[in-house]
Amino acid sequence: MTVQMQIGNQGRLHPRYDSRVSPLTRQSPRWDGIDTVLLDLDGTLLDLAFDNYIWLTRVVEIYAENNGLSLAETHAVLAPRFERVQGTLDWYSIDYWSVQLRIDIERIHREEAHRVAWLPGACSFLMQLRERGKRLVLMTNSHPVILGIKEERTRVMSYLDAAYTSHGFGAPKEDPRFWIAAQHAEPFDPARTIFVDDSKAVLHAAIAAGLGWVYGVKRPDSSREPKKHEEFTAIDGVIDLL
Repeated sequence: MTVQMQIGNQGRLHPRYDSRVSPLTRQSPRWDGIDTVLLDLDGTLLDLAFDNYIWLTRVVEIYAENNGLSLAETHAVLAPRFERVQGTLDWYSIDYWSVQLRIDIERIHREEAHRVAWLPGACSFLMQLRERGKRLVLMTNSHPVILGIKEERTRVMSYLDAAYTSHGFGAPKEDPRFWIAAQHAEPFDPARTIFVDDSKAVLHAAIAAGLGWVYGVKRPDSSREPKKHEEFTAIDGVIDLL
């Protein structure tokens, strides 16, 4: 499980994208040709270790206790339920999972909020790009409530010009509909826009949407081994783009 709001103004309509960009054709971004920086939240700016701990440890422990199961039995029960909705908006919805699992998902996040943390260099990256006059926009699948909890701990929104969640668009970032809605709300020029994320499916969707510069984060979770992004230009963290 890659555990990974709509805020902003309405924009003009842009045509659907037909162009395709190879993710390996460009290595280092040419910042003089980039106006807009679209950024994932969890695993790109903030440490995915928090989300992985919530979903892979605490939720499993609580479900096991509530249902009289071992951890192994719980994993066997939950795995197919997670797989059925992976890549859909329900996958990222705490409302959906609170009902499905009979667990207060928001409460768990609040209890463990002290674990929320920036990834190395991410805060500095945002400050340096703001000094360069780039438009910084959050594009996240995070549920608005969870985004609010993370904002309370990090004030990440204060570094951004706008923020959008897939829950405000009615489709996750893996879905082409997300990118159509994003262009309505945030009218960026795809050829002059950079996008950074840690999810393979999301990165493919961004490339299909015509984004000119797409990068995959190899170290989204500081507690785990690096991910492989063989299909994309990969970076350890966003600070490597400067």
